[in-house]
Amino acid sequence: MTLVGTAVNVLLTIFKFLAGIVGHSAAMTADALHSFSDLVTDAILLLFVHIGGKPEDRDHDYGHGKYETLATTLVALTLVAVAIGLGWNACQSLLFWYRGSALAAPGMVALWAAVISVVLKELVYQYTVKRGRKLNSPAVEANAWHHRSDALSSLGTLLGIGGAILLGDRWTVLDPLAALVVSFFILRMAYKLLKRGFDELMEASLSDETENEILSIVTSFPDVHDPHHLRTRRIGNRYAIELHIRMDGSLPLEVAHARACEIEQALKVRFGNSTHIALHLEPEKSPSYKHQP
Repeated sequence: MTLVGTAVNVLLTIFKFLAGIVGHSAAMTADALHSFSDLVTDAILLLFVHIGGKPEDRDHDYGHGKYETLATTLVALTLVAVAIGLGWNACQSLLFWYRGSALAAPGMVALWAAVISVVLKELVYQYTVKRGRKLNSPAVEANAWHHRSDALSSLGTLLGIGGAILLGDRWTVLDPLAALVVSFFILRMAYKLLKRGFDELMEASLSDETENEILSIVTSFPDVHDPHHLRTRRIGNRYAIELHIRMDGSLPLEVAHARACEIEQALKVRFGNSTHIALHLEPEKSPSYKHQP
């Protein structure tokens, strides 16, 4: 799916640069820079997702999933840079217009370039986000939102260029104004992705809804009681679950172990076979037993 996005980005970047120059559109040229940033993030994604998919080894007992989290964060940082760049260029053009200088009116070639860009980037977004959700890959989903941000950027460019052409030279200011508005949308998306990436890098817990579902699965076994000390986190596209449970202390070790294996299997069926699960069994009935927090 990233190769599809990369191919589209290469074509759009070249096309939009040419359309921006020929059509005298600052917004289209800025939009071309946004497409170029997509090429950079596609390269980051291909590299880090490949690394993140490697299994555990001697130096990485929990696998390489954090590389994918790092990729998500880098994509978000790239979005921040793109948003700031687009906003800065738009502000310069607006200041130029405010001081009484005329802005060049964009040409029809820039308008058609914006239309084509909106359609293609939205199609790539829909394809990529479906694949990301199917693979449960936050990095792929992050890259999908990068495609969506490019579609929104092109949509803003389309409105600005269209307004400038249809309303006349007095409204050529719509071109940079649209670029400025779009930069705020891109920055908002980047913030959400950055928060998600930083949360994972800082070992943030899974959502309350997910943790409640974990507890519900565990307590569905009749001889398991008082689940506590639940700890959860994400490792790339995998979950890590650590939990203490209590069982009848008179049960044979073989029976208790078999029950723990059943719980692990139930959790893996729900959250994926690569889920890291660590269960600590405690005896529920034992006169000499004292629980250690």
